Amino acid sequence: MKQKIHPAFVVAGATFVVLLCAAAVRATPSILMVPLEREFGWSRALLSSAVSVNLVLYGLVGPFAAALMERFGIRRTVLVSLALIGVGVALTSQMRTSWQLILTWGVLVGLGTGTTAMVLGATVVNRWFFSRRGTVMGILTASTATGQMLFLPLEAHVVEGHGWRAVTFIVASVIVLLLPLVAFLMRDRPSDLGLLPFGATPQTPQVAPSRQNPVANAFRVLREGSRKGDFWLLAGSFFVCGATTNGLVGTHLVPACMDHGIPEVRAAGLLAVMGIFDLFGTTASGWLSDRIDSRKLLFWYYGLRGLALLWLPQAFNAHVFGLPLFAIFYGLDWIATVPPTVRLTTEAMGVRDAPIAFGWIVASHQIGAGFGALGAGIIRTSLTTYTPAWIVAGSICLVAAVVVLRIGRTAPRLGLAREAVP
Repeated sequence: MKQKIHPAFVVAGATFVVLLCAAAVRATPSILMVPLEREFGWSRALLSSAVSVNLVLYGLVGPFAAALMERFGIRRTVLVSLALIGVGVALTSQMRTSWQLILTWGVLVGLGTGTTAMVLGATVVNRWFFSRRGTVMGILTASTATGQMLFLPLEAHVVEGHGWRAVTFIVASVIVLLLPLVAFLMRDRPSDLGLLPFGATPQTPQVAPSRQNPVANAFRVLREGSRKGDFWLLAGSFFVCGATTNGLVGTHLVPACMDHGIPEVRAAGLLAVMGIFDLFGTTASGWLSDRIDSRKLLFWYYGLRGLALLWLPQAFNAHVFGLPLFAIFYGLDWIATVPPTVRLTTEAMGVRDAPIAFGWIVASHQIGAGFGALGAGIIRTSLTTYTPAWIVAGSICLVAAVVVLRIGRTAPRLGLAREAVP
């Protein structure tokens, strides 16, 4: 008899599509920055401040989003968030002043994408999968790379041919199309269908749904996490991750390329190349996190990322292969940090609280992204070059590579049994 596909994979597939499209929304400001600068005369620092607000809110809403999913369900929470993103992106096309940019793209889109982000992936993985959590989390995390790969070159072509407002209409339309997908395919828990999580047995301990107030529950997890050294080490390393990916490279690589005379479509293609290779790098990272000490993985990820950023100023001056090589190398490492960080968070906080705790760690990631975006914008406005930003980012990555080796040594871990490899 043909074996039936476990619904966990259907839910994971729907989640992949949602994360993919949300990632495309988050990457869009890198395409819009220069056109907005030209049309409205806004400085790079001002535009970066709107992106910074978006990134920080994207992170801060994470733990509360996880608590809302725990209390009200994944499907309802995601539907409301997608509606908020669609409204925010659509209103962006009508803006005339800088405060409207901060309100629409900064606040509305930031709040919406913060719910349809890595916290969503972690919640789905912990609820629907008992085995292969690392691998599935790697695939879901890689969706952000796929979002860049599919949408950024298209958006750059649309901006060149039809202007930046046409991009906002396309993005808003894609978000609207996601609503029926989520309504029909997303489910909250395996128990809703009378099933166990994938890989679980009747003897596997089940985590009961929380009925606590979502805000109180989010702060309870933060309070308990703040007493653990591992929580702060994970949050600190993820701060560096956010500052050097979404904040710096994701926001400023395209404008930096244009500063060096590289056309916007070609610059967007570099981010797309990163997306292609991150799809492989992050998926492989998920597979490895089921088999190798996650601290060692993070050591290599942050160390290699730091070296790549320190080399980037020279890459701009290499005529043919410099930037493509950087895009390939950096792409493999872009968000490969997520699966091992999720695993270490689960080991430190337990399965029940891990999604909310990871939400707080993602908040640190996005605060770092906000600092990275704003800091690089200020450096570029003040010094007319991004070089100091690349150097600082590379240096703090090397520091993070050393720090992550301390995770798991500050206090006894709850531990997760390594999954057997069939």
